[in-house]
Amino acid sequence: MPLKRDRVADGVYVFTSGVYAEVTATVIFTDAGAILVDTLPFPQETQRIREFVAQRRIEVRYVVNTHSHADHIYGTYLFPNAEVLAHYRCRRLMERYAEAALAEAKQQTPQLSDVVIRYPQLLFNETMMIRVGGKTIELTHSPGHSRDVITVYVQEDRLLIASDTVMPVPYIVGGNLDDLILSLRAIKGKNLENLVQGHGEVLLRGEIEETLDANIYYLETVDRLVRERIARGVPRSRITDITIEECGLSRVPLGGLVQKLHHANLLMLYDNYRSEMRTRRLG
Repeated sequence: MPLKRDRVADGVYVFTSGVYAEVTATVIFTDAGAILVDTLPFPQETQRIREFVAQRRIEVRYVVNTHSHADHIYGTYLFPNAEVLAHYRCRRLMERYAEAALAEAKQQTPQLSDVVIRYPQLLFNETMMIRVGGKTIELTHSPGHSRDVITVYVQEDRLLIASDTVMPVPYIVGGNLDDLILSLRAIKGKNLENLVQGHGEVLLRGEIEETLDANIYYLETVDRLVRERIARGVPRSRITDITIEECGLSRVPLGGLVQKLHHANLLMLYDNYRSEMRTRRLG
């Protein structure tokens, strides 16, 4: 699938990877430079974003890393003159894991051979506000998918770049279910025009609240169903019998990848809850 580009507001463009998991990256043009929120997993696609910006004779002033996962940060090095913004936990996680993960990825994926890790320099904790050339950008900590996720709100356009807080199926492996529910609830009622998911289609005004409600329902339901199965003695090998449809979502988006994400959620929750039960018994 080719790289996709959508104009979602005046001077705001969303690029969707045609190579891996429909990852999104967003360019915000201003009179004082461009802001790039996330990059795409493979340099060839991020290079096309760089060329698109260069055609306007504008330089990328800031790159925002919404979290430390490889599919969102590997293109940052292509913007050496940009300042990189992120949550302070993103920097810590990158320092701990990014170099080793990249070395392993390069062995398996030759397209990543030129990638180098660029670490964020401008860090914050809960919120950060920047104003660039008439655009007011609000960065907000939004944990759940992982501890370091942030969202990016463009006030003038009522546009929320939600990163992996909002996906076609919530993904909590390496994250926290309760935190993600709280982060999703924090987005509700913002009166948004558009919402950019970390993967998949841009959500329009009429789709946003319904999607947020469906994702919250999914998390609450998957939590309840896994606990019920454990209480009934269902073995780990059968926990993936819980279908994504039982939890209120479809298996179709992201070319069927959501089914794998759903199964990973089930197995992680099963392991966590079984571990909690053993700990209580020992205590």
